[in-house]
Amino acid sequence: MSSANARPDAEAVYQFWFQELTSRQWFTKDPALDETIGARFGHLLEQAKCGELWAWRDTPEGRLAEVIVLDQFSRNIYRERPEAFAQDALALVLAQEAVRQGADQALEPQARAFLYMPYMHSESRAIHQEALKLFDQPGLEYNLKFEIRHWEIIERFGRYPHRNEILGRKSTKEELRFLQEPGSSF
Repeated sequence: MSSANARPDAEAVYQFWFQELTSRQWFTKDPALDETIGARFGHLLEQAKCGELWAWRDTPEGRLAEVIVLDQFSRNIYRERPEAFAQDALALVLAQEAVRQGADQALEPQARAFLYMPYMHSESRAIHQEALKLFDQPGLEYNLKFEIRHWEIIERFGRYPHRNEILGRKSTKEELRFLQEPGSSF
């Protein structure tokens, strides 16, 4: 991320996510990493939740940094709590705007996958129809496999059963059986 318009905090988020962390760390539950993200970037999550990082949207990388704060850092900072998902709608709207404006195409595939991640995290069937198209691009084949798995769960249940307990939702018998299967939660 380099631009005359880049914000130092957006640059820090982008570098942390794509240069300091490994791809394995992105998707591994690690309390130490969760604590690090909270200590380093918790203040930015609070600002992002209030819409105060709008200046980051001047560049595709800045917009992506805001989406990462809302969509990824929230899951680390609030792991196993309802607040982990509370910013999903805002992250999705920001991603949708970026796609509508074509800003996603300015990003490398690995970065673009994280711009599209709010689509994957959605519990909307309509949003997953768009996600399937977005992830079906060269360089995103690996991510498309995961989107298909997410889409299948949404098609089957209309929601992610692994979120039920955290969100205080009652699970159906079918969902409880599903949650016993290997790889049923992400």
